[in-house]
Amino acid sequence: MRIGILGTGTLATALALGWSRAGHDISIAGRSPDRAEAAAKTSGARARRLPDVAVDADVVLLALHWEGIADILTEAGAPAGSLAGVPLIDPTNAVEHGVGVLRTGSGRAIAQHVADLAPGAHVVKAFHLFPSTRWTAPASSPVTVAMCGDEPRALEVVGSLVRDVGGVPAVVGGLDRARQLEEVAGFVIALAFAGVDPQTAIPAVPSSRADDSPPQP
Repeated sequence: MRIGILGTGTLATALALGWSRAGHDISIAGRSPDRAEAAAKTSGARARRLPDVAVDADVVLLALHWEGIADILTEAGAPAGSLAGVPLIDPTNAVEHGVGVLRTGSGRAIAQHVADLAPGAHVVKAFHLFPSTRWTAPASSPVTVAMCGDEPRALEVVGSLVRDVGGVPAVVGGLDRARQLEEVAGFVIALAFAGVDPQTAIPAVPSSRADDSPPQP
């Protein structure tokens, strides 16, 4: 696939490298042309201008700090419809650093704000829980990538990209579930900054037995 990446940070570079190794054609862009060139050189991608990334992309990754989303999407032409019909992956965590509290307010997810800024795009929440190093280092077993979105074809496309970097996709519902996934990221971040392994705070529940599910209030 032709994958456009908006952002030049560690997650953007890590996924660009993983997808490049899987045989995809990767374009990467950011506000700094020099950083885009450096990220492209590191990951086997090619640097492009922001307005050009979505021109022929089959899927686009939005990987940058949440406060810069509106500016980057505007430069990429998203408000004018440049991403209409295109799967748009949102791995953003709009949380207070070291605390994990969501900063979006009004009960909405950052993924829903992304959808507002990119009319017609098929937004999929994914890749927001694991650090970038997870997608570049070999692992003994695959991890589950929880994801949500409203468009079945977009979920299928993103699911295939999850598999390409060693993950297992798990669709939990439509984009209205994105707030829940983002709250989980905040929970994990809060525990990690408190010096607690988040895995120790989650019960091991066998997925095949409904009677082992956590008790309901």
